Amino acid sequence: LLTLPKEVAQMVREGQLSAGHARVLAGLEREEDKIALARETLAKGYSVRQLEQLAALRREAESHGQAAHKVKNARPLPPELKELEGRVRETLGMRATLSGNAKKGKIVLQYYSQEELEDLQNKTQGIYYGIGARVGIDADTQLPRIASVIEGTPAQEAGLTAGDLLYEVDGTSVQGMDLNSAVALVKGDEGTIVHLTVIREGEADYLEFDVERRKLENETVTYEMLEDGIGYIQIQEFDDVTVDQFEEALTACRSEGMQGLVLDLRGNPGGNLSTVCEIARMMLPEGLIVYTEDKNGEREEYTCDGTRQLEMPLVVLVDANSASASEILAGAIKDYGIGTLVGTTTFGKGIVQRIMKLSDGSAVKLTVSKYYTPKGNNIHEIGISPDVEVPFESEPYLEDGTDNQLNRAVEVLKEKME
Repeated sequence: LLTLPKEVAQMVREGQLSAGHARVLAGLEREEDKIALARETLAKGYSVRQLEQLAALRREAESHGQAAHKVKNARPLPPELKELEGRVRETLGMRATLSGNAKKGKIVLQYYSQEELEDLQNKTQGIYYGIGARVGIDADTQLPRIASVIEGTPAQEAGLTAGDLLYEVDGTSVQGMDLNSAVALVKGDEGTIVHLTVIREGEADYLEFDVERRKLENETVTYEMLEDGIGYIQIQEFDDVTVDQFEEALTACRSEGMQGLVLDLRGNPGGNLSTVCEIARMMLPEGLIVYTEDKNGEREEYTCDGTRQLEMPLVVLVDANSASASEILAGAIKDYGIGTLVGTTTFGKGIVQRIMKLSDGSAVKLTVSKYYTPKGNNIHEIGISPDVEVPFESEPYLEDGTDNQLNRAVEVLKEKME
């Protein structure tokens, strides 16, 4: 709480925000961002996951504003960076500057060190190297607390269980440590061992565990069957692993008698263009999924053959934090009229970014063009309006978990199923 503004710390003390929310807010640099997102979380009832995604979008937007300074001042830089503007012009046929604004048609460059690039690539692949336990901060002890253990992971194999408190990681006390720092100690190179000292309720002494770190997949898709043959699938982000996870969810719901689908894209910040196109091909009719266009009018199209079109009523949940790849999918579904969008207007991030590797293993990410829905709608800084506007009601959600947007989506789907 010491890292939070007084207003936000008070929200946590009063139970308005959870320890998980506090951890995410503490990771933001600017005090005004911490306050603004805390207020927005209370107003809209964001889950910790949704807040994490919104905070990531904030950090990404801020990094674009700092990109020119970072590229020019980071040392040592590979020699070809000095010639990058000319190389980009030759490669892409576009005006490139080390500073600039995408709204004015310029390319924005963001520099990544080799380590940062590896982290980015792991994230977009949907993989990490760890033990397979979901962790939050316990408000009473200020120790990392295992919220759940993922089946078939090293954490489960070692005997860790939900409710265990992590006291030490490789002999280092983690009490009072922020969650990101504690988790960083647990993660490490594949095949290495991390030693955990654990407090477990009912045990008189500490428990000691040696757990092997392994390559693991993020869980980006969740699903369940609701009443009356309604399937519910939530996509949290579009990583490499998401395609198979979505296909498994769709198959499972169909096997359980799904007659209609609610697809939840709320809080989804986007991800890989190739991933969202593969998922779109499991749902859309034959035709365009999305197309990109640079300032010279050069166009690239992504299409669907329509052989796996979803033949059932569909409702898509969206909100102000549905961005980028989420908007590609939602926009195509809306343009083809195969589903009804419920919620609030989406974020409005419709730019295409490309990674250019440099000789020392670092890279720059370039914003080079915009993308458009099948009907030619520009998404960037505009967003996609829902067919049924339903603002999120935070008070019922905070009281008993009532999700008014999901409830309305189910009502709309039932009408379509009649």
